[in-house]
Amino acid sequence: MSSGLKGIKTVRDFEITGKTVFLRLDLNVPIKNGKITDETRIKASLPTINYCLEKGAKLIISSHLGRPKSAADKEYSLEPVATRLSELLNKEVVLMEEPSSEGVKHILYGNMKNEIIMLENLRFDPGETENKIELAQYWASYSDIYINDAFGASHRAHASIHALPEIMQKKGIGLLIEKEVKMLDSLMESPKKPYIAVLGGAKVSDKIPVIERLIDIVDGFVIGGAMAYTFLKAQNIAVGKSLVETDKIKYAKEMIQRIEARGKTLLIPVDHVVSTEFGNAENKRITSDASIKENEMGLDIGPKTIKIFTTLLEGAATIFWNGPMGVFENPAFSEGTFAIAKTMANSKGMKIVGGGDSAAAAEASGYADKMTHISTGGGASLEYLQGEKLPGLEILRPRKQSEVMP
Repeated sequence: MSSGLKGIKTVRDFEITGKTVFLRLDLNVPIKNGKITDETRIKASLPTINYCLEKGAKLIISSHLGRPKSAADKEYSLEPVATRLSELLNKEVVLMEEPSSEGVKHILYGNMKNEIIMLENLRFDPGETENKIELAQYWASYSDIYINDAFGASHRAHASIHALPEIMQKKGIGLLIEKEVKMLDSLMESPKKPYIAVLGGAKVSDKIPVIERLIDIVDGFVIGGAMAYTFLKAQNIAVGKSLVETDKIKYAKEMIQRIEARGKTLLIPVDHVVSTEFGNAENKRITSDASIKENEMGLDIGPKTIKIFTTLLEGAATIFWNGPMGVFENPAFSEGTFAIAKTMANSKGMKIVGGGDSAAAAEASGYADKMTHISTGGGASLEYLQGEKLPGLEILRPRKQSEVMP
């Protein structure tokens, strides 16, 4: 078993036939004008849902969606998700009006046939984010088994993630969390070599803990995105109006020295796609070298850099990618990010994509189905890789006798 799952039970460890399973999922999907624009998280939850249904469990599905201020924020209703799940499962998904609805018990104690109960957006009840034991006690009053399969929310100590499993005897994880943790552990525990970490996105500061954890494990780093400009600045290379974290220049300089001292590879851009304004494709041009003019900003890696980066990745046995190479949402500045995705897709090695923007970039590139694993975790994935303990996992481990004694 993966070390990150030590002591934690999975849904397969329980006899769930005829039992009421409270299933915490991460169905926090983007919705525009009432339409779901990305179903990745819904589809990722299906194996655990189907397992429970095949075993004859009574299913209570729960999730948060966005950050509503109150139950009056109907734009955050899970109704579109319930409708889509119903279509995918070919079963009626009954959406309760509120997370603490009394109607749940009426359905459960009635003749429940071919139905799944879904609680409305958990964050409609302030007790969720406040980790209120009273809310958890109500959910526990009609649940036999608690299963957490919401990896993307497991770094939050909320009622459905922390307080509820704290008071339930039978608790464990679903198939998605099991896969997520095993895949992320594989990046830290005896990964196949050469192992290259591709880091991008806006800020160096967001990636420092991951860099520190990986520096003695990987064979090399590829640095792109806006965070690369801080590294370039650390080498006294002009970066124009590009985003730079001035308080992290010293760290970047030291990191370059530390990687060189270890005899490892560090690749940063040698050319860029730039423009005078953010996202302005009309003024875009490709620089001849790594320096950027005063009135311009870098918005993607250039063709020379793409070739250097992808050549290194082609020889890698393990690739971890977290953070786009540029403003990939704009087609004019997407080439670098999509080139990384394509190279990973063609690789025969292990290729794991961190959540958040990286997952969205992999999806937008059209190569998502070629990756070994794309994390649904976002912030939770990074925190886990940084070595931080996730409340949603820790609460599921057996506690020491000293902790449970009165």
